[in-house]
Amino acid sequence: METGRLSKKELRQIWKRWGFTHLSSMSYEKLQAHAWAFSYLPFAEKYYKNDPEAKRRLLVRHSMFYNTEPQTGQLINGIVASLEEEIALGGDVPEEMPINIKTTLMGPLAGIGDSIIQGIIVPILLSIGMGLAAGGNALGPVFYLISYGIIGPLISYLCFMNGYRLGVNAIDVIIGDNAKRITDAFNILGIMVVGGLAASNIALTTAIKIPMGDEVQELQNVLDGIFPSILPLGMVLLAWYLLTSKQLTATKVILVLTVISAAGVVIGVF
Repeated sequence: METGRLSKKELRQIWKRWGFTHLSSMSYEKLQAHAWAFSYLPFAEKYYKNDPEAKRRLLVRHSMFYNTEPQTGQLINGIVASLEEEIALGGDVPEEMPINIKTTLMGPLAGIGDSIIQGIIVPILLSIGMGLAAGGNALGPVFYLISYGIIGPLISYLCFMNGYRLGVNAIDVIIGDNAKRITDAFNILGIMVVGGLAASNIALTTAIKIPMGDEVQELQNVLDGIFPSILPLGMVLLAWYLLTSKQLTATKVILVLTVISAAGVVIGVF
């Protein structure tokens, strides 16, 4: 059995295998578990090359159901890597602990990660990309691909390395009331970001004009005087209603909004 600690290169190998394959092989039974087992194959070769039974147990415990936000979820992978290292080196860590850590943390990390990645970072990058692409500039999609291609792996790498460095001490920060406070804070920030992006990026005005004696008043001016951007807000609320109450998919919601917008233009409402 190998007695040395994991090197930086070996840690990066575990991180890279999970970071770039977490969604490449999924099933309803295990979801992201296949990538976990794949990421620990080099670990198994390092520590259990001459112990097939220990290697089997390692891969079995990392082939169980697992599902969390992939980038911030690397924090769990880092913690588990430190625990597995202690197990391999004969430390006083039971083999059940990595399983328990994964089961305990994947929910809180999913909430925190989705709030950060899907609620803040992705909308901001998309809004910048859409702004660049609005005039036909090809830099719009290129900007998003490159920027997220840098930010996503960077968050993933930092989470993994800090999880490995902190070990089980990181648990105190991300479970219980702490996790709820962090998730709530990022949810509120995410809602503010999405609201600001909706107001600035959704272009929807009405073409209706209201007769007022000998003059005609544009309804849009009246609406702007009462509640600026009320029509974009209405479309956002409609999309939210269709997604939550009617359980429509995002594709169907886009089709519904497209039909409403096209019909409104044809009949002269928009």
